[in-house]
Amino acid sequence: MTKVDLIDELSKVANLTKKQSEAIVDTVFESITEVLANGEKVELRGFGSFRIRRRRARRGRNPKTGALVSVPAKRVPFFKVGKQLRERVNL
Repeated sequence: MTKVDLIDELSKVANLTKKQSEAIVDTVFESITEVLANGEKVELRGFGSFRIRRRRARRGRNPKTGALVSVPAKRVPFFKVGKQLRERVNL
């Protein structure tokens, strides 16, 4: 399912225009992004939670040349599946 498919489904189910549905979907995604950027977590009961994980700096290797490179520390988004979603997928 793509973002466009999600917008189409929302417009059908909620009887909204595609423009209204797009605004809702964009608002949800933007809100999740903002919360994660601030270092907080987003929890959607039964679905899962989004968090930020910190990766330490490390030494890596350039696959093309084999030379050692320094990989800086960074923050990456992480999704943990909720119990209800996990059970539904594993029927």
